[in-house]
Amino acid sequence: MALQIFVYILHKGGVADDSAQELSIAARKLDPEATVTAVVGGAGEQLSKVCEQAAAIYPEVWKIDNEALGYINAEVIRPMLARIIPAGAVTLVPHEHFGMDLAPGLSIKLNAAYLPDVVGFEGVEGGKLNAVREEFSGQVSTHVSCDISAGAVITVRPGAFQPQEGQGAGGRVVDKSGEAGTATPRRRYLETVVAEVGDVDITKSEILVSVGRGIEDQDNLEIIQELAKAVGGDVSCSRPIVDAKWLEKARQVGTSGQTVKPKVYMALGISGSFQHLGGIKGAPFMVAVNKNPKAPIFQVADVGVVADILEFVPELTEKINESK
Repeated sequence: MALQIFVYILHKGGVADDSAQELSIAARKLDPEATVTAVVGGAGEQLSKVCEQAAAIYPEVWKIDNEALGYINAEVIRPMLARIIPAGAVTLVPHEHFGMDLAPGLSIKLNAAYLPDVVGFEGVEGGKLNAVREEFSGQVSTHVSCDISAGAVITVRPGAFQPQEGQGAGGRVVDKSGEAGTATPRRRYLETVVAEVGDVDITKSEILVSVGRGIEDQDNLEIIQELAKAVGGDVSCSRPIVDAKWLEKARQVGTSGQTVKPKVYMALGISGSFQHLGGIKGAPFMVAVNKNPKAPIFQVADVGVVADILEFVPELTEKINESK
């Protein structure tokens, strides 16, 4: 029997998150015959815009319009979802801050299994889902089996399932606000503190040359800056570089840094943890250079080079300048 799969759509400013398309692919990978429904919570005109975007991907979209969801709060949306998601269904949620807040408690309310941070699905057999997770910062892939006969709530790692073009669904929007009811939060939204923008706003950069701990020493950053100049891009970095105070926080890419959407992303000496990849949106053309052939970054890169960046980057810069 085909599964019932529900996908929770994140959004901001009336725009659906990139994970909306990724979760559509994940649902089809989980069960190609499944009935897949998107669920969107929010308030007012922005919610309607997101529902329209979701309907272009999913055959049916359930809308929960409630003023309490003007600023999305897992504590509020959790009981609402529990009232409308049927028993035995599988719910997919992006594995990021909000998803990690929402999913564990939702699985308890639905009396369903909880499976976090999935990067792949290998099919369902006898009521058991075979899935792939990663351990030790992506160095090891683990194949797990999860009993989903009573349903499941699964968080899916952003970027693990690449969206495909031409997913048009022409779906319909169904208002579930009445059935979802409401909830009184014990915590409330105060304000959003926007990170300071440094001398360069990497969120607007079309080409990013990003450096990680493989650079080894602050003095070596000069070769990264020369490459960025050669390709007409900006320098960004992973968290270890900021922690070492070699570059300012405004240049950090990741879930604890900036969310970027460049056309080209060069990851130099970066292992590729999900915290770092979670800050990269829009499926850019990714070039990865790392001397560890098992680095997780190679799993998502379009072009991968196994090399020491201290040797490779100067040569690459020289060739690019010669080509000009």
